[in-house]
Amino acid sequence: MNLFQGIRPVKRNGVVRDAVAGVAFAAMNIPQALGYTRIAGMPVVTGLYSLLLPLFAFATFGSSRFLVVAADSATAAILHSGLAGMAPAASTRYVALASLVALLTAVFLLLGRLCGLGFVADFLSQTVLVGFLTGIGLQVGIAVLGQMLGIQVTSRRSILQLVEISRNLPKVHLHTLAVTLAVLAFVFALRWSAPKAPGPMLAVILATAASALWNFAGHGIAIIGAVAGGLPHLAMPDVSWSDIRPLLPVAGSCAIMILTQSAATSRIYAARHHQRLDENQDLIGLSAANAAAAFSGTFVVNGSPTQTAMVESVGSRSQVAQVTTAIVVALVLLFLTKPLQYLPQCVLGTLVFLVAIRLIKLRSLKDILRESPAEFALAVTTTLVVITAGVEVGIVLAMVLSLLRIVHHSYHPRTGVMIPDEANVWKLIPPTPGAVTEPGLVMYRFGAALFYANASRFSDEVLGLVGPSPTTVRWFIVDAEAITNLDYSAARVVEELKKNLTDAGVQLGFARVPWNTRADFDRHHLTEVIGSAWIFNRLHDALDAFEAFAAKNPALSIAAAQPSVKS
Repeated sequence: MNLFQGIRPVKRNGVVRDAVAGVAFAAMNIPQALGYTRIAGMPVVTGLYSLLLPLFAFATFGSSRFLVVAADSATAAILHSGLAGMAPAASTRYVALASLVALLTAVFLLLGRLCGLGFVADFLSQTVLVGFLTGIGLQVGIAVLGQMLGIQVTSRRSILQLVEISRNLPKVHLHTLAVTLAVLAFVFALRWSAPKAPGPMLAVILATAASALWNFAGHGIAIIGAVAGGLPHLAMPDVSWSDIRPLLPVAGSCAIMILTQSAATSRIYAARHHQRLDENQDLIGLSAANAAAAFSGTFVVNGSPTQTAMVESVGSRSQVAQVTTAIVVALVLLFLTKPLQYLPQCVLGTLVFLVAIRLIKLRSLKDILRESPAEFALAVTTTLVVITAGVEVGIVLAMVLSLLRIVHHSYHPRTGVMIPDEANVWKLIPPTPGAVTEPGLVMYRFGAALFYANASRFSDEVLGLVGPSPTTVRWFIVDAEAITNLDYSAARVVEELKKNLTDAGVQLGFARVPWNTRADFDRHHLTEVIGSAWIFNRLHDALDAFEAFAAKNPALSIAAAQPSVKS
């Protein structure tokens, strides 16, 4: 097993850079992690626990250099929904059940690794990933607007949150709004004047100090509140065997969310930074992180797109930053939980909002629109679904749309009639009736594997090119270079097509058949049906054979023709 892939190779300059980034990330993410506990129904301190051992576990066993595996809004919402009614929120029983969910989730993720499910990342196209990330950015940005404005928001869906905020705009808390604007101005000023300065970290420190000094809470500005100190105690969740069965669906839902969201997020940043990614190794890391969460008394952790964007934004390039964050969190738990209680919630919301803006990929959407309007529609659809229906549905849709694109390309492959240009190089022309390579000959390219779904389209297009009997076409050669496999149903269609063409006086042949497809031909008896003499190694072999035949048969009578060049 390869350990510490997200850290190695270790270089001094890189370690220093990432350690500094880890400190800045801790300042940004600690308040956010505390906020996730409210979504999950857990005690506030468990948010800090989620930034401790789970980060170490993923840094040890995972492969992604960027993915942050910690508390996340999506899995927190799933957890709260699943545990509602089973125990009072934030109670000892509730925490034990939440830890058991994390342990069961770790088992599901490990089973996913054993089944090799890391490949799911391959089915998430760049197009829908851009839409997914943009949707996440908009969703997160909308979710924190209430905190930034001092407006109480109870809705969970983004559209309803916007409606609720718009209706309550007259109730904006002016002091809260002033703090929000001050933080925004401070961060943007530092970004302009001192780009390398840890603006978010400084904003948290200054805002916390100001809150304690001038009693922000007394002026109606909401603060984080008391946070219990001390490191977590390692122990098995205090549950019974009978608790496992009702929690399996909750853990299964969390595992699916973690599998897909983590794969989507790690794939984005691996592509952006040209990192080699091992999705199966990441599954081991995710499993280990959730096991660590279970034994340290916290809740399910997930590969978070928001937090991964945050750690990248502060300059991190390896898991050293996440390990540093865990060390900082340990120090906070031991010594700094008391001052942390003064941190205004609007500062937390503002910093998350700034990260959300970075997730919105308008430039990428513009590039997609310019190059492929159809794919732009897919990206926008994914964005809208994430905003309206949630991250869970958005991820599933992203996978479905990516798979549908694959099916669409296979069902509607690029086809055409091949003709040689002046330099004797083959080019394609549209496969319209009457198109020929030369009089009496059609050389036709089919640009996908031939299977049950597209075999009828293949047959219909071939018959359309041949035209009604009597026809002037005598030879029809299929360029099979892109036909990487052929299934049973397609073989039967080709067999029927061969019969129809023979009845019309047209000889069917194939050229450039890949070796694995040739094995399919043999297995499905197509080699016998077509005749091995009509399977050519090269296109020019087929062309030369036809020209030799045409020279001997000026009238292009193909009564008993055989090709002069055989494979």
